[in-house]
Amino acid sequence: MQSGDTPYGEFEFIVVSNRLPVDRVNDDDGNGSWRRSPGGLVTALAPVMEKADGAWVGWHGAADEALESFDHSEIRLVPVPLSAEEVEFYYEGFSNATLWPLYHDVIAPPEFHRHWWDSYRKVNERFAAETAAVAAEGATIWVQDYQLQLVPKLLREARPDLKIGFFNHIPFPPLEIYAQLPWRRQVIEGLLGADLIGFQRPSDASNFLRCVRRFLGLAVRQQQVQVKGADGSPDYVSRAEAFPISIDVQRIVDLANRPDIIERSQEIRRELGNPRHILLGVDRLDYTKGIGHRLKAYEELLADGLIQVEDAALIQVASPSRERVEQYRLLREEVEGAVGRINGTYDTIKNTAIRYLHHSYPVEEMVALYLAADVMLVTALRDGMNLVAKEYVAARTGNRGALVLSEFAGAADTLRQAILVNPHDIDGLKSAIRGALDMSASEATRRMRTMRRQVLQNDVERWSKAFLSELQKGAREDLLV
Repeated sequence: MQSGDTPYGEFEFIVVSNRLPVDRVNDDDGNGSWRRSPGGLVTALAPVMEKADGAWVGWHGAADEALESFDHSEIRLVPVPLSAEEVEFYYEGFSNATLWPLYHDVIAPPEFHRHWWDSYRKVNERFAAETAAVAAEGATIWVQDYQLQLVPKLLREARPDLKIGFFNHIPFPPLEIYAQLPWRRQVIEGLLGADLIGFQRPSDASNFLRCVRRFLGLAVRQQQVQVKGADGSPDYVSRAEAFPISIDVQRIVDLANRPDIIERSQEIRRELGNPRHILLGVDRLDYTKGIGHRLKAYEELLADGLIQVEDAALIQVASPSRERVEQYRLLREEVEGAVGRINGTYDTIKNTAIRYLHHSYPVEEMVALYLAADVMLVTALRDGMNLVAKEYVAARTGNRGALVLSEFAGAADTLRQAILVNPHDIDGLKSAIRGALDMSASEATRRMRTMRRQVLQNDVERWSKAFLSELQKGAREDLLV
């Protein structure tokens, strides 16, 4: 870590995340270059970083390779090297086989291994050291997500002059579940190094503060915690609040109005035989997304005769995810087996019950699918937000279509005009799907107009500005007297 004698860095605003906001691409001659990654976080923060002399600290995606810092789109990128073993232990292990299932209400059992924790701690130390080295005096640091929960405290110990924010993109579990983590104190202490800790939902912030009280014995007043400074440094206040993330609304709207994408949406309907209804699911192939529950409900609707393959088709996009992790390999086998069984039972020569697509698609194709779909199915068993739900709403420029949305997704807090469901209740899910198909045009328009207004007024840029503005405000010291 940076010592007191080390000169400050030059960057006033730094984002720290597991991955850099670029992907490496090779041309036909094998020459490599970098391309900005898709995604709302990059879109939201890039303009802020360009104006504020910003840097982004993260792994560049290749194991056992060290790169020098470089500039891309007026942002300094600071690659953090990871060994193949660290990718296995820190990322695939502790981050995605310990924290991910634990934070998603133990839908799958988390694994607790001390060598995974050791790797997680060492990698977090490396991220913190790289960040401290490039930060200007008094810089603002925004650390992103569950892979880097120890970084805030490490930064505060090394550079108490910094303003530190943290945002947790996934849920934070109830105390009774979080209690299972052997390193529960260390993780909470790591997060409390931040001046402001952001969560997707108010319930996530409340869960975190309950854990602060229970496992550290610290007083909490109106979402603020007074924390003792390390090694004689002054006490400080850490706050935990909800900042629901959103999407790049204008990009989705612009794409939805493009003639070629509108034509592609019509082509999709023709390719499916122009059914009366198209239902759509778009997910990473992850056990938190409730794909199996969705398929079960759809299969029963077919078996009950409440849906006919001549009238309706389900498109299920399941993009590849963490395919080296055993739980995900088993999930893929389970989902593809269910799709094969359903199609084998209900397909006709002309019609397919489920069009299953195990691919990732560019945003243009996704918007065409949103336009083609009459009903969007978001049946997550637990989700921090689920931006697909918001993308579907943004794309429905004609204010038609229906959204069936799990109440366990963060998006349910604001998209209250969706048909909210408990995905564990298969009968209730079947009823919701049938209700979406039978909804009158006037009712669908009323609901979609209200949801679109909410999404259009709260885009990802507004989210980032709200968080950074609150970070700069500082704590209300009068609440802790």
